[in-house]
This record gives sequence, C-alpha cells and structure tokens, in this order.
Amino acid sequence: MKQSKLINRIFVGLFLVFLCVMAVLFLVLPKAEYSTVERRRLEDAPKITWAGIRDASYMDDLEAYLLDHFPFREQLRSLKAFFAYDVLGQKENNDIYVVDGHAAKLEYPMSESSILKAADKMKALQEKYFPDAKVYYAVVPDKNYFLAEANGYPSLDYEKLETLMQEKLTDMEYISIWDTLTIEDYYTTDTHWRQERIGKTVERLAEQMGFSEYVMTEFEQKEIKDFYGVYYGQSALPLPSESMYYLTNDVIEQATQFNVETNQTKPVYELDLLEDETLMDKYNIYLGGAVAIQTITSPLAEREGRLIIFRDSFTSSLAPLLLNAYSEIILIDTRYVSSGFLGNYVDFTDAEVLFLYNPLVLNNSTMLK
Repeated sequence: MKQSKLINRIFVGLFLVFLCVMAVLFLVLPKAEYSTVERRRLEDAPKITWAGIRDASYMDDLEAYLLDHFPFREQLRSLKAFFAYDVLGQKENNDIYVVDGHAAKLEYPMSESSILKAADKMKALQEKYFPDAKVYYAVVPDKNYFLAEANGYPSLDYEKLETLMQEKLTDMEYISIWDTLTIEDYYTTDTHWRQERIGKTVERLAEQMGFSEYVMTEFEQKEIKDFYGVYYGQSALPLPSESMYYLTNDVIEQATQFNVETNQTKPVYELDLLEDETLMDKYNIYLGGAVAIQTITSPLAEREGRLIIFRDSFTSSLAPLLLNAYSEIILIDTRYVSSGFLGNYVDFTDAEVLFLYNPLVLNNSTMLK
C-alpha cells in the first residue's frame, strides 16, 4: 500500500514538474507569427477587456493563443498523427489519408442540393451577364476521384454529380476532362494538378472550344524545389517534399496580369513571392494565387479573342497555357466577390465564357457568392 502511494506521488510530482517546465518554455521561447506547415497566421495574445471577460470571448481567444504557441506543438502534432496511423491503425487523420505516397482529404457525403445550387448560380450569371455568349463548363477531378473508392474510402458519386450538372446546364456546352488526367498528374502533398502534366486537358479544352491550332507546345520547364502542399501540414505526417515546375516561353513572359483588388500589374508568374519568408503556399507563384478578379493581357497571342473564366485555384496554373489563343483572359473567383457587382468591373462583350470548378467547390457551393 505504501509502495503504491509512493508511486502515485512520484507520478504526480513528475507531472507537476512537466507542467512547470512547459510553462517556463512557453514564456521564454519566441512566438512565431505564422505556421508555414499549416499555412495560416497563428493567434496573437488577446487583450484583456471587460467585454471580453463578460461574454467569455477572452477565454476562447486565450485558449486559441495557448494552443497555437504550445512548446513543441508541431512535434506533438506529428506524434499524434503517427499514433493514429501506425499504432491505432486508423485509415485517416484529420480527414487526410495517404495512398501510395499521395495524400488526399476525404470529401463525403455528396450534397446534391449544393451541386444544384452551384449550377443555379452558374445559370443566373449566364442569364444576367452573357445570355448570348458561347458558354462552356468543365469539372476538374479532385484527387479523391482517383484514390478514394478504389482504396475503400467513402467517395462522392461523380457520375451523379456529372448528371446533375448536365441536367441543369442545358444551355452550356459540357467539356469532360476526367479521362485526361491520372493521379500522377497531381502533387503528392497538395490538392492541385501539376502544370507540366495537364497538356492533355488543355488539348481537350482546345478541341471543344475551337483553338486547337493555337495551343502552345514548346516551353522551358523551370523547377522550384522543396514544395510542401496543403495536405503536408494538415496530415502532420513527415511526408517528403517535392519539386514543382512552371512552364514558360516568350508568350507567357510578355503577358501581364492586372489585379483589380490591388490595382497592380504584375508578371504572370509572381516569382518574387518566393523571397517572402511568410509565403504560405508556393503554388501562389501562379498568378499570385486566387483573387477576386484579374485580367491577363497577352500581346504575343496569335489569336485575338477574349475568354472569361469563372474559376477556383486550379485555373491559376491552367490560364497561362491558354495565352497564345486569347489576347485577353479575365479570371473571376466568386468566392471573393459578389456576383451582383461583376458588371461594375468586367466587360462581358464579345467574350467566350468557361466555368471551371473542382468537386470540392461544387459540393460546398455556399462559398460561391
């Protein structure tokens, strides 16, 4: 009995020592502003206010701050992920699963109402802004299309998704690109496709949109090392880095993109972002990442034409490959701008229109304004 009490006291003592050490480390260790692994800004220390104490928001903010800056937080996240995968035998952690080195995030179940709402929003845009234009739409496969069902994970019903869209969007021309891609065309640690691997997708779009003879085929391929995708941080697993590549030639290098939000004109590839220590995502070198509205002007395009793309982040790396076929490409992301204001910023006259979304957006279409 005495031995049992002694052991209990030892454990309590060790636990108190641990708490004291962690408290001291929390106080003396520097506080990072950003988590490059999780791609987000970490919480700042909250200010004490009477209103915050009264409505308990101060305690919530304090808890978030303490969790964000807990000593050895990243190591503990990795330990938790290792325990979940390798000890408990879980097939996923934080909804992230890994198959043959490819990390993906579960997206399930499918919301038919969300798919239909996305289609309704697309129809409403057509009716309001470009009722007489030639309008196309395509769905970019997400990684789950290749990995989930084949490996025993819950999956969206992609055929049903396709059917729902086609039944709704009868006045638009559907371009199926599912068969132009494989899982190897995507980054292993990220959600996006690899720009250097989407040539077949560009050719499919060109065939149906009528610009096949203007498709660019000669590029210089340039490497950016040590790319860690969004699933690297979310999984907390020690996944290896990979190289990302961007394709360039005279047409792309002479083109410029104008950001309506910042009122700035910049190159198509914003390589200066790589020098920013706070850069969360190297994929943002493509057109500076996803923004509300931007116009790309291509003075060396062989074909005069205007293309408007309603897009998500996949289009950032696709659009530069279309710059020989269109002298002007306007990208619109209605996750960041209300559809009702587009007429104030965009001229839809004499333009072709392409809607290009991935299933993760369509299945969560409330994000489209």
